[in-house]
Amino acid sequence: MAVTQAISMARHPYADGSYKKMLIDGQWIDAASGKRFETHNPATGELLATVAEGDAEDINRAVAAARRAFEGPWSKVKPFERQALLLKLADLVEKNFEELSQLDTLDMGAPISRTRGNKLRVLGMLRYYAGQATALHGETIENSLPGDIFSYTLKEPVGVVGAIIPWNGPLGASIWKIGPAIATGCTVILKPAEEAPLTSLRLAELVLEAGIPPGVVNVVPGYGETAGAALASHPDVDKVAFTGSHVTGQSIIRASAGNLKRVSLELGGKSPDIVFADADLDAAVPGAAMAYLPIPARFAAPARGSSSSKRSTTNSSAGSPNSARS
Repeated sequence: MAVTQAISMARHPYADGSYKKMLIDGQWIDAASGKRFETHNPATGELLATVAEGDAEDINRAVAAARRAFEGPWSKVKPFERQALLLKLADLVEKNFEELSQLDTLDMGAPISRTRGNKLRVLGMLRYYAGQATALHGETIENSLPGDIFSYTLKEPVGVVGAIIPWNGPLGASIWKIGPAIATGCTVILKPAEEAPLTSLRLAELVLEAGIPPGVVNVVPGYGETAGAALASHPDVDKVAFTGSHVTGQSIIRASAGNLKRVSLELGGKSPDIVFADADLDAAVPGAAMAYLPIPARFAAPARGSSSSKRSTTNSSAGSPNSARS
């Protein structure tokens, strides 16, 4: 039996059409250029907010702030203290989760049932990262060299991390970039997708409320070809963590060569839909069609998602599911 749930039509307090600044060094500031861009509800076209449009100069400011924090007060914060900060942030995310899930839905178009359904995953990630803050350590190693030699390994923070995320899961993507950086004693500059920047900015407010020091987490919204490219190629960024298309991932690898920065990539271009010869085509065709649609497009929002099927593979005797059925 179908169940219909009424959703309040009141304006979301963070998506009221107002102007949102970027977070650099613990301060909410305008873009250096003064530019702004609009973000809209993909289902209705409604203006949700205007947002400061960061570019290379803003990335320079954010990287400088992250470097100061990394080499300054943040370097003296102990693992237990980092753990406590992450647990405080997790508590704030839990307290405000309904607001954050609604904001994800409004800004990127996924159904509210899906964004609400991420609660355990989001909170589980934050609290897992908090546990890792005190669990990561080096090793003592036996060796066979002559003499009295003590050998050990020491794990140290990488440094300043540039994090670039896609539009199709802003809350979860922001947390799985910010959380590990805080846990390991790094600092981070987060560049959210221009299509859905609001949840990342709201999360940044909670980061400050949790007491995470200025410069440790910076959020610079903007476009990939400007802010994203500047972050990927910046000589004072030690690592880039990117989620998105394989084409952009290739560009990031090329950009990383300047200072041999470390790179972590989670790329699209996967997710095949396979139809075998004994498949029930009446059931397979609708499923394949639905899989090709991005999550928001299934609910009439025009966009493209990395969690969708990218290609269809069929057994030759089954024929193509697209040609077999209209």
